Amino acid sequence: MNPLTLEWIDKAEGDFTTALRELRARKSPNYDAACFHAQQCAEKYLKARLQEAVIAFSRTHNLTVLLDLLLPVEPGWDKLRAKLLALTAFSVAYRYPGASADKDTAREALNFCREVREQVRLSLGLTP
Repeated sequence: MNPLTLEWIDKAEGDFTTALRELRARKSPNYDAACFHAQQCAEKYLKARLQEAVIAFSRTHNLTVLLDLLLPVEPGWDKLRAKLLALTAFSVAYRYPGASADKDTAREALNFCREVREQVRLSLGLTP
C-alpha cells in the first residue's frame, strides 16, 4: 500500500477514535465534536482510497465531491451518497453558534462514518 495512503488511514483512525470518545463520554460529552470528527474520519478514508487509486483530488471537505471522483473505481459506493451528504452537513452545522448536536445526532453521524470506514477498509484489503 502507498505510504501516503497509510498516513490518510492513520489520520482517519484518529478522528474515528475521537468521535467514539466524545459520543461515549459520561462527563461533558461534546456531541458537536463527535459529528465533526465522524465527518473528518469519512473524508480521510475517502481520500485514502483516492490516493491508493492514484486519483487526484482537491482540498475539499465535501464528501459527495470525493465520492464522485471514486465512482469510476467503486461504482457500488453511490449507495453512500445520502449518508455522505448528511455527514458533510453535520460537520458544518454544529461548529458554530446557532445549533448543537444531541446524542442521537452524534450517534447517527458515527453510524454513517462506520459504514464509510468499513467500505473503504474492505476495498483496501484491511479488516473492517
